[in-house]
Amino acid sequence: MKLGFFTMPIHPLEKDWRKSLKEDREAFVLADELGFTEAYVGEHVTDRAENITSSIAFLAWVAAATKQIRLGTGTLNMPNTHPATVAASMAMLDHMLDGRLIFGISPGGLLSDAEMFGNLAANRNEMFLEAINQVLAIWSGEAPYNIEGKYWNLSTQKTLMAEVGQGYIAKPLQRPHPPIVVTAVAPFSKGVEEAAARGWNPISANFLMPAWVKSHWPRYAEGCKRGGRAADPANWRVAKSVFVAKDAATAKAYATDPNGPYVYYYRSLYTKLKKNGRIELFKTRRDQPDEEVTLENVCDRLIIYGTPDSVADQLLAFQDEVGSFGTLLYAGKDWKDPELARQSMILMAEKVLPRVNAGAAKRSTAAE
Repeated sequence: MKLGFFTMPIHPLEKDWRKSLKEDREAFVLADELGFTEAYVGEHVTDRAENITSSIAFLAWVAAATKQIRLGTGTLNMPNTHPATVAASMAMLDHMLDGRLIFGISPGGLLSDAEMFGNLAANRNEMFLEAINQVLAIWSGEAPYNIEGKYWNLSTQKTLMAEVGQGYIAKPLQRPHPPIVVTAVAPFSKGVEEAAARGWNPISANFLMPAWVKSHWPRYAEGCKRGGRAADPANWRVAKSVFVAKDAATAKAYATDPNGPYVYYYRSLYTKLKKNGRIELFKTRRDQPDEEVTLENVCDRLIIYGTPDSVADQLLAFQDEVGSFGTLLYAGKDWKDPELARQSMILMAEKVLPRVNAGAAKRSTAAE
């Protein structure tokens, strides 16, 4: 198993924006130093808590401070951005990163963003598909472009001046394009199957119950079959909320503190999902009554915490429950206590990951 990082940071509303951005950036730099293989950042325009408004801008800020880690948009919300802007900006970012870019895409899940961009009542899945198809068409085509769609029409036919480069959109460094991933946030996600059929790979969100994470693999396998490729667990990424401390008491206190960053994170999501009729994501079974879904139960089921040995055991049990996957994405949280937050990432990389891989190897040998 490889170790990655995924943050859709949810910060206290009153926290100085400069401080939260600086700490989010420090987490990416630390992940690079610790040997995390990849790191993703989410984006929302209309949320004071989830306050990274552009994953592209943030990764451009991080690019020069990192050396080897692959950086990904997690995700770029396609209906909210013009496809030509996406194609040009991502191409430039891939060059800035010397080919270390991963292209994470989605239809976008924040309803206030959808309202702001005028697509609240639109078919955002349809917009998403048109947008990504047009981006890929730009990258595979040549100027002048003439790409017509239901939502966007792209052309430089009237204004092309090839001799001076006008009317041209750059291509990414990685050809034909950077690796594409989609974040799966629904049980039995049909989007995972469709993405896999196109050669893309899934990220299972850290706020999904294990039963719903498990439901993604059959969809992925079916999509790979349709696309004529083998379904490889190494290509499946699973995000998880984890906190590691040197002693059990510290781990429990920080991870379960009602005013701490882990409970705060899930309280924010719980409030939004319940209001928007999507509380099913936090259910342990589809017929579970809504009133049984409590914040306490959500936190108890979705937050893994403890000493390195305890966390390794819990992650192995989680893997037994959902199936084998290639990369565990450590889910970033607000750095209420920067020292404990850094220490958790360090312990995760230096103590937990080796234990998990050693434990998995023992189980594999015993099963043979």
